[in-house]
Amino acid sequence: MTPSVANEAEKAQISVLFVCMGNICRSPLAEGIFRKGLAEAGLSKLVAVDSAGTGNWHQGDGPDPRSVETALQHGIDISGQRARQVTPDDFDRFDMIFAMDRANEATMRARAPSSRHGKIKLFLEHTLGSRADVPDPYYGGEDGFEDVYQLLREGCSELVSRLEKELRQPSE
Repeated sequence: MTPSVANEAEKAQISVLFVCMGNICRSPLAEGIFRKGLAEAGLSKLVAVDSAGTGNWHQGDGPDPRSVETALQHGIDISGQRARQVTPDDFDRFDMIFAMDRANEATMRARAPSSRHGKIKLFLEHTLGSRADVPDPYYGGEDGFEDVYQLLREGCSELVSRLEKELRQPSE
């Protein structure tokens, strides 16, 4: 977690981490889409957001150029993001950890202390009620990135709506 994200997480009411395998395709797109949705809903200061990968192959690299281009086509700039691997501290720092597919979900559960398993969720299952994976577009063509964008946009929109209701409820 970068220092700015760590500071953001300390000030936020809720913190969210998106996880895929290399942190260059799906999770950076999810992070960018979710940040945009939070900004539009006026929730940016209440929700900390980051993304990471289960592997370290791309540590420090920017997102895949096809993810960057797809995001830009929808008015989102993710070019400044840098890939990082999930760390043990992430299981304590984040309230919600969203795996993009079942393989990453299983990897996260294997690495997390059992007391933190409740934080780990399959993204589409939690947001759209579907036990489906967000497909990895890495080895496919441009259409795959747009399809992934649309799935993530739909899921992130639902997540923003839920958090908006939760965060805007008066305190008891």
